[in-house]
Amino acid sequence: MGNWLWLGSAALLCLQWIVLHTAGVPLAPELQTLSTGVAIFGAAFLLSWAAELAQLDMPQALALALLALIAVLPEYAVDMYFAWMAGKHPAYTAYATANMTGANRLLIGVGWAAVVFTYWLKTGKKSFTLAPAHKIEIFYLGLATLYSFFIPFKKQLDLFDALVLITIFVFYIRAASRATHVEPELEGPSEMLARWGVQPRRVATIVLFFLSGYTIFISAEPFAEGLLATGRTFGIEEFILVQWLAPLASESPEFIVAILFALRANPEASIGTLISSKVNQWTLLIGMLPLVYMFSAGQIMPMQMDSRQAEEILLTAAQSLFAVAILANLSFSLMEATLLFVLFATQLLIPDPRFRYLYSFLYIAFTAGMFLALRQVREAFLALFPRQSKT
Repeated sequence: MGNWLWLGSAALLCLQWIVLHTAGVPLAPELQTLSTGVAIFGAAFLLSWAAELAQLDMPQALALALLALIAVLPEYAVDMYFAWMAGKHPAYTAYATANMTGANRLLIGVGWAAVVFTYWLKTGKKSFTLAPAHKIEIFYLGLATLYSFFIPFKKQLDLFDALVLITIFVFYIRAASRATHVEPELEGPSEMLARWGVQPRRVATIVLFFLSGYTIFISAEPFAEGLLATGRTFGIEEFILVQWLAPLASESPEFIVAILFALRANPEASIGTLISSKVNQWTLLIGMLPLVYMFSAGQIMPMQMDSRQAEEILLTAAQSLFAVAILANLSFSLMEATLLFVLFATQLLIPDPRFRYLYSFLYIAFTAGMFLALRQVREAFLALFPRQSKT
């Protein structure tokens, strides 16, 4: 009964907006944002369950990569809309950058940290280790992170950035597809659907993909525009709403699923999916932005960024570098999670742009400190690159 309740509730969240959209019911901006936001929330749950079922037919590492890609589709939809509009109205460029940087920093600062906190509260253990297979994600995240430091200095996203980042993503998927197949541990609605048998399970998977995909398709634009209109109505800076509220709606189901895995004392599956999501967002998502922008503009031209956008990307890259250094030795501790969360949370309290440079410096300084003080971390981090580059 509980699994049916979860499945039905998520479907109803999608259906309420499908009905309103089909009927053409006019809504105030804040109600439109709420309705589309919860529809995206429900669709993200349906997507995650469908993707978990798909793991039954492919290698585990590839399945995790695709699960992570599918799980962030709501985030992609909103950001692609902003990038498309930026090609016609340059003011939207800031919103595309805001949504992308907010989603990435939220994923690490809250999502990754929450896994460790939950696991500690459940088991009393202050750390856990990852299987060597996760070096694939950590290596490609590190590669994309090192490249991302060039973007804020150029103050633009262009075709070359798209080529590099999408190539990194393709090699990541290729490496993941070579992993051996391991039967996944399903929980909740996906476990219930898996017991139906092969053909009914596959039909249910297709239905979940279709319902969630259609919901996201018809929700992205009204959700994005509703956010902007809500900000103007209540005097809230649109950049802040897009940077933090939009990712909360699109990524919170992923956080909830990750926390549920941690509550079941399976932190590796939990953090593994979140790491894959970070790789997806830090490669394919950023790489797609200039392409969508140019298609919309109808000409080959870079997405220009102002100083604030460049600062946000620099801060996001610095956080990502520190996160890679933490996971390089395939362990994650409560102290490291606390540091990630504190650095993320405190920066939200200080709106002064100069502090974005300060926090960028802190992330880089902590990374350098780990290199100098901890030989194990230094060797593990440096060993990622030659080992993976040979595969």
